[in-house]
Amino acid sequence: MTTTPRIGVYPGTFDPVTLGHMDIIRRGAKLVDRLVVGVTTNASKSPMFSLDERMAMVRREVETIGGDIRVVSFDALLMKFAEREGASVIVRGLRAVADFEYEYQMAGMNQQLNDRIETVFLMADVSLQPIASKLVKEIAIFGGDIAKFVSPAVRDEVVERVEKIGRRGD
Repeated sequence: MTTTPRIGVYPGTFDPVTLGHMDIIRRGAKLVDRLVVGVTTNASKSPMFSLDERMAMVRREVETIGGDIRVVSFDALLMKFAEREGASVIVRGLRAVADFEYEYQMAGMNQQLNDRIETVFLMADVSLQPIASKLVKEIAIFGGDIAKFVSPAVRDEVVERVEKIGRRGD
């Protein structure tokens, strides 16, 4: 008897990928046979890194995790992307109550679009809960140390990008 592999999708902009994202990827990968990390664009956010740069960053960071993890880009409705990937689960990370309210609404809308795909919420590790890509970028732009929030390689990439665009607050 063959069973269909359980595929999960973890979507995000990952601009940049943080230790919080990596925590959710590591834990989410344990829940499914294959985890597809979907790197997307978001018109409401102004990314520091291009889609290709973010894809390369996430691919490099997940290499050490092990398991069946794919990193792909998408520019579509999340549920259309999940259907295309054959996913039965959407993995979402939660940091705070504000995240829950937004994610709860999104999960409800996604269920209306396709009730065969479940949304699973993973609470971020307590030590990682305050981390948000937006805040990491702000700290870096104003000359703060982001080493506690991202891997050394991502830190170097962010610092290099900030040097190109110019640091504020000096």
